[in-house]
Parts: sequence; structure tokens; C-alpha cells
Amino acid sequence: MFKGFSSLRSKINLVFSITLLLLAILFISSIKYDHAKFEERNEAHERLISHYIYDYYMKTGKIDEAYLEAQNMFLIKDKAKMIQIERSFKEKGKYKKYAVDTFRLQRIILINNDRFKLFLENKNKPKYPLKRIIVFSIVFLLIILLYLWVVRSLRPISELKNKIKTFSEGNLDIECASKSNDEIGEVANEFNHAVAMIRELLQSRQLFLRAIMHELKTPIAKGRLMSEMLTDEKSKVRLHSIFERLNLLIDEFAKIEKITSKNFDLHLNPYKMSDLLEASIDLLMIENPNRLLSVEIKKDYIVKVDFELFTLVIKNLLDNAIKYSTDKHVTVLIEHESIAIKNKGEALKEPLENYFKPFHTSKNSLGLGIYIVKSILDIHHRRLKYDHKDEINTFTIL
Repeated sequence: MFKGFSSLRSKINLVFSITLLLLAILFISSIKYDHAKFEERNEAHERLISHYIYDYYMKTGKIDEAYLEAQNMFLIKDKAKMIQIERSFKEKGKYKKYAVDTFRLQRIILINNDRFKLFLENKNKPKYPLKRIIVFSIVFLLIILLYLWVVRSLRPISELKNKIKTFSEGNLDIECASKSNDEIGEVANEFNHAVAMIRELLQSRQLFLRAIMHELKTPIAKGRLMSEMLTDEKSKVRLHSIFERLNLLIDEFAKIEKITSKNFDLHLNPYKMSDLLEASIDLLMIENPNRLLSVEIKKDYIVKVDFELFTLVIKNLLDNAIKYSTDKHVTVLIEHESIAIKNKGEALKEPLENYFKPFHTSKNSLGLGIYIVKSILDIHHRRLKYDHKDEINTFTIL
């Protein structure tokens, strides 16, 4: 019932709306109550005056017009008007010995007996409830001012929400310090302090990782130079391949660092899935890949992705498939706008979602591989599906 009032602003709007509605109902009810009490007193007053006029006429044979005037009532003497009023009373079925009705917005009292017939106009009106209107107007104005004050106090929450959303998208260059002394200001200042601390930690981490990667590149470069001096061509090629692999891993770590810190720009371009697969196989840097991989292309298709990141996804899936395959063979199938990587082996011991965590620890741990895959697929708005059937594990990118 109250699903639409989940936000704090909606609840405040609801509370103040109900308050104003109740205030309006109370005001209208009080006006109606006063009117009903006036009608009750007025009818009793009219009956008393009618009895007095009747008794006075029976004693003196005259109408006490001075008394009527003092009671703000007047005797109607215009014959034509009396005829019209009499016709109106008869049409409404109110032509009796004593009756009260409205004629042309005038309250008319009929006193009718064998000796005389009188039409009196009662000019008594209910008093205009000026004091009550003033009181309710002041209360109404105070409620409106209170509502505006509360809404204005909540404005920093909306600003803080936008800052948090910006922060969650990876933008750490935000400032949300508040000069307010209320709880909202305290929350904003604490969040601003947390952002500053996280920014410093990330900068320290980035500096640390970059320093490590820089220091690692130096011995790798020296190792490559030393390998060139070897006379044994087979050893030379093997060492050269090892150092290339280490250099490639460092570049991948740099990409991973950018992905996890959301410090990167996507370069989306259309590519054939078969071309992406071929580039991913090259990244594996394995001799004679046909020995380990079988590729079946039923229907090639175009996909708009970041080339470097998406090839890293396929490369990690292929690497894991080879590593955990019982027969060290992997089948890749491209069809229907999906790419499936299959290997023979045991099923995952836990749901796939558990392996999305970095450094997931289990007997069949996939380490950072699946975590990196999930992170890259998320930013491409794609998903990874896992299935195990007839001792075949299948990872499908949809």
C-alpha cells in the first residue's frame, strides 16, 4: 500500500499532507458545527418571538413592531410580496399555522391563525467566523513554513546522495563537506573524510603497484638481453618466451589495477568474435595452440567491445579451461551471438557467483581469473553463464 512512499521526502510529504487535510476537515467541521448551533438557537428564538407576538396581539389587538425591530425582525407589509410568499409556501406544502422557509434568500416566518396572518422577515445571520479563520490561517501558515523548513533541511541529503552516486561510479574527486551542525552535516563530513582517506589509499596503492611493476620491468629487460647472448638457440627462444610472458603479465596487472580502481576509458569498436578469439589465443603464448584448442564457428558475429579488455576476458577463460581440464583440451564454439568455452572436468563445487570474488579460496579455486572476467563483462553489460553436463564444463559469454 505504501510502496510509493519508500523515500524520506515522500513520507514527509505524506505526513504534512495528512496534517493539512486534517486541519481543513477540522476547520470545515467547526464552521458547520457553529452554523448548526446558530440554526438551533435561531429556531428556538423564532418560536419564542412568535409566541410573544401571538400573546401580545391577543391581549392588545396590535403587533409589537418595536419589539420585532429590536430582535432584528421586520413585519412584511407589501401586499404583492405577501402574495408571492404565500404562493411559495403553498407550493412547498409549508402553508401551516406556523412555518419557516427561505424566499429569495430571505428567512421568512409564517404565523397564521383565524384572527391574523403575519409574514416576518428574520434578518439575523450567523456571525462571520473571523477569529476562527485567523487562527486556522496562522496554523496553516505555520505548518507550511515548517514543511518548507524541513524540506530545506533535507536538501543536503539529495546533494549527498548525488555525491555518493558519483563516488560509486569511480569518481573520487568529490567534495561534500558541510558547514551544517545537524546530523546530516555530520554524516556529510564523515563521508567526505572517508572519501579523502580512500583517495589517499588508492593513490598509495597505485603508486606502490606502479613502482613494483617498474622495478620488475628492469630485470626482465636485462634477462631478455642476457638471453640474446646464449648460443643455444632452443634455450634462447625458451627464455625469450618466458620473459615475454612475464612482461605481458605485468601489462595485464596494470590493466587489472585500472579496472578495479575504475580508472580507465572504454574504447568500444565493432569486431568479429572470431578475430577476438584469435587475438586471445595469441595472448596465451603457447606453442602449437591447435594441440590444446579446437575452434568451431557455426555463426560468426560482430560485437562492439574494448579490444584489449575483451580479449583478456577470453584469454583468462581459455587459460582456466586448459589448466583445469582433465584431458588438457578445450573446445570453443561461436554461435548465435555467444561464445562458449568447454572443457572436460569436474563441476564447480560452489555456485559460479562465489568465484567472482577476488582470490576465492577453494580446492578448485580460479584465483583472479573469473574475478577479472566478471569485472570486464560488467562494464560491457554482458554476463557469464556456467553449465556442467556429461562431465563437460561450459562457460558462455552472453
